[in-house]
Amino acid sequence: MSRLISDLGIIHPLQNALRDLEITVATPIQEEVIPIILEQAEDVVALAKTGTGKTAAFALPLLQLVDVENKEIQTLILAPTRELSQQIYKNITDFSKYLPEVSTVLITGGNSLKSQLEELKSPTHIIVATPGRFLDLLEKGAFDIKSLKNLVLDEADEMFQALKENSMEILKAVPKNRRTYLFSATMPGELKDIVHNYMSKNAVSLSADRANIGHEGIDHQYIIVEPIEKLDVLLHFLNSREGGRGIIFCKTKAAVNKLAKNLAIRKISSGALHGSLTQGIRDRIMEQFREGYIDILVATDLVARGIDVKELAYVVNYHLPDTTEAYVHRSGRTGRAGANGLSMTIIQEEEVKEIADFERELGIKFHPAKKANAEDIEWNNTLVWAKKVFKTKPNREIPEDVRQQVKTIFHHLTKEELVDKVLSNYLAENS
Repeated sequence: MSRLISDLGIIHPLQNALRDLEITVATPIQEEVIPIILEQAEDVVALAKTGTGKTAAFALPLLQLVDVENKEIQTLILAPTRELSQQIYKNITDFSKYLPEVSTVLITGGNSLKSQLEELKSPTHIIVATPGRFLDLLEKGAFDIKSLKNLVLDEADEMFQALKENSMEILKAVPKNRRTYLFSATMPGELKDIVHNYMSKNAVSLSADRANIGHEGIDHQYIIVEPIEKLDVLLHFLNSREGGRGIIFCKTKAAVNKLAKNLAIRKISSGALHGSLTQGIRDRIMEQFREGYIDILVATDLVARGIDVKELAYVVNYHLPDTTEAYVHRSGRTGRAGANGLSMTIIQEEEVKEIADFERELGIKFHPAKKANAEDIEWNNTLVWAKKVFKTKPNREIPEDVRQQVKTIFHHLTKEELVDKVLSNYLAENS
C-alpha cells in the first residue's frame, strides 16, 4: 500500500506546496529515495524512468536540506536538455512556494548569458543546469562551487552519451566530498564506469519497477511497410487516433523537418522539435503542445527528454532507434503515472530482426499490427484531404468578380451535389 508523502519526513512548508499541487501519495521511487537523502549519508543510484515521480524524489529532500544561513551554492542538478532542465526548475519552484528564503537559479543555453550572470550575483542555494552552459559560467568565475554538498545527475544515461566531455569535466571539478544522486532509465556499461569511478563504493542502488521500466502499461506494436507507403500508413494511424495526443520520433533533424512539413501541408495539428531550432521556438512549440494547441510533436530523441506531458495516447517510432536505451526513453513518454499507452513502430521487412533484439534485451513483447489495405489507405487520404480543405482559410485576395462567377457556376447545386462533384474530382485527379 502506498504511503503518504507526509509520512516520509517532509517538512510542513513542502507539504503545503504539495497539497496545493494535489500531490499526497508517494510513488515507489519517492518512498525509497526521500528517506535515504534525508536520513543517510550515502550516494544513490536509482533506475527510474521519467513519469515515476523522480524529480520530487530528489527535489523535496534537497530543498529541505538547504541551509538558508549559508549563502553558497549547495546543490547542483544537471540534466541533458534545456527542456528537462526547465521542467525540473519549474517543479522546484512549485515545491518551494512556501520556502521563499531558498533561491534556485536555472542555467541553460538559449537564454541570456548576461541575465544569468546577474541572477548569480545574488545568494544562490540550488542550480539547475545543462552541462555546457554550467561549464561556461564556471570558467568565467560566475560562481564558486567549493561548498557544493549535493550533485544530481538526471537522465544520466543520455547525459554521458550525448554530452560526455562536458559532464566528465564537471565531475572532476565538483568537491570530492559531495553526495551524488544518479537517476537513469537504463544502465549501459559506460554509465556503470561512472558509478564505479566517481561515486561512493557504498552507494545505495534502487530500482523503481525495473522489470517494467519504460514499458509498464504500454502496448508495443509494429507495422511492416514498404518505403513508398510509410507516410500513408502513418497518416492512417494518426486518423485512427484522432483526438489523442502523441509524439512521432525520427532519427535525424532532416527527417523531423521533412515529416513535419508533410503534416503541415495536410494541415495536421503538429510541431517540430529538434536541437537546431532556437530556444525561443522550442519553448513556444512545447508550450503549445502542453496547452493542447497542437496534438502532435515530431521530434528527435535528445530534445524529447524534457517532454513531461500527461495523457499522451501514443508514441510513434517513424524510424527505429539505434539503442534499447533510446527505445526505453521514447516509449516512456506514454503510459505515464499508471495510465495505458501505445508505442507504435513503423518498420520495413528487413528491420523485423531488430524488433526481436529489442524484445530479448528489454524483456517485452511486440505485437504485429495489421497494415491497412490499399483501399483503406486511399479512403483515409481522401479524409485527410477533406480535413485539409475544411481547415483552409479563405483567400481574401481573390477578385470579387471571379468569386461571383464561381458562385454562379455552382449556384444551382445543392450542398450534397457540390460535395459529390468536388469529391469525385479529387478522386479522379488522384487515381
